[in-house]
Amino acid sequence: MNFKDNKAIYLQIADRIGDDILSGALTPDGKIPSVRELAAQVEVNANTVARTYDHLQQSGIIYTKRGLGYFVSPEAHDIIVRQRRQLLMQGEMDYFLGQLRAVGVSPDELRDLYADFIAR
Repeated sequence: MNFKDNKAIYLQIADRIGDDILSGALTPDGKIPSVRELAAQVEVNANTVARTYDHLQQSGIIYTKRGLGYFVSPEAHDIIVRQRRQLLMQGEMDYFLGQLRAVGVSPDELRDLYADFIAR
């Protein structure tokens, strides 16, 4: 996995797991890789993955069954959507809309661009 410098590695791994949940690759109550398995897959220290899993567990996205491992929470999809929507609306959207205004993109043009994007 290629990591970016602008975000903690454990959060980037959490984002990847979130992407897998949103895409359906990981399903509610489905087992996820063990800490060691995922650490080997993404080539990081097992402690980093353990921190990722702790973060996801505190967020309600995954849960553990003692002796069996980690599983996707039935509410995981909704939690991730809510978190990502909040993050988008709080910071990234202001910047994005400011850039659109700066280059003169009208609300009608934006609506059409978005409709085209969804259609693809």
